[in-house]
Amino acid sequence: MNEKVETIKKETNRLSEILSNRKAKYVIGTVLLSGIGIALPRVFHILAGSAAGATFLPMHIAVLIAALTFGAISATAVAGSSIIFSYLLTGMPTIARLPYMLIELVIYAILLSILKKKFNSYVSLVGTIILGRILYSGVLFMAINVLGLPTYGISVIESIRTGMPGIIIQLLCVPFIAKLMNERLNLKND
Repeated sequence: MNEKVETIKKETNRLSEILSNRKAKYVIGTVLLSGIGIALPRVFHILAGSAAGATFLPMHIAVLIAALTFGAISATAVAGSSIIFSYLLTGMPTIARLPYMLIELVIYAILLSILKKKFNSYVSLVGTIILGRILYSGVLFMAINVLGLPTYGISVIESIRTGMPGIIIQLLCVPFIAKLMNERLNLKND
């Protein structure tokens, strides 16, 4: 009996060591935020209908938290996995919207990761929201007018207007959640 208890204690200690490792926190956090990036849009669609994604921008939340907490690579992984697995599991975003949304979220992931190195979370997030949409407008212009790719009737101005509740949620929640995660995961001290 004592041998089993000792074995369990050793395994528990080993697991604690692994989970306290910065790389483990990074990987586990990225995977969990990817899951949130898949689940959160579904919850919004169930609670608020099919237009909830464009209104509340739930997939953006997981990507922005990943960018502030873990950086560009994690946030880009969250963006890609969230969009692809969400499409495979739920059919959303539509196949026409998928590549544009992927580009949009990757822009936000990279921008926020860069800006957070120079500014606080709130300033970085506001900058990302503004600069990200400007860059995304340029990408859309190039994709549609220069490369001749099909459009599905997207407009950055209309997406800002429609997504204002989501932008407000991002400004109110994302920096707070990222700060809480950084503190709880003790990321600054690793």
